[in-house]
Amino acid sequence: MDFKEIVQRRRSIRRFTEQPVDEQQLNTILRAALMSPTGHSARGWQFVVVGERDTLDQLAATKSAGADFLKEAPVAVVVAYDATASDVWVEDASIAAVTMQYQATELGLGSCWSQIRLRTDADGHSASEAVKSLLSLPETWEVECIIAFGYPAIERKMQDESRLAWQQVIKK
Repeated sequence: MDFKEIVQRRRSIRRFTEQPVDEQQLNTILRAALMSPTGHSARGWQFVVVGERDTLDQLAATKSAGADFLKEAPVAVVVAYDATASDVWVEDASIAAVTMQYQATELGLGSCWSQIRLRTDADGHSASEAVKSLLSLPETWEVECIIAFGYPAIERKMQDESRLAWQQVIKK
């Protein structure tokens, strides 16, 4: 599969089979993240791998909506960043997260991003602080997102190139 096809195939998958993601696949995904670029080569990202069912269920409750799929995922990666390492931590963490998603697609796995930064739980408390408390993460770490990984339980069509919004591209 070439990169063009990977980009076209990558879709958010919110339903997973019970088949586990093996250690080699997970390490390949994490390798891709660890190779992702960062501003000034700061490399302040932190990746917390969660495979325990109870912890995944608790992570799903750290925000008021949009994280229920974590309850079905065999594994998830919390994408955090030591914010003292760089002023562009949001961008660095986001690049790493997307890089993992493309790598997962190439491996035949599905993935879905659950935004944590700037989100709240059902009581209005910071989702990022809830994740940090649940996982005992350092105070200087900021949580950008949680990416769920697993084998898709649903089939999603490839992105339709005829629907690309080329009118949003301005060439000068």
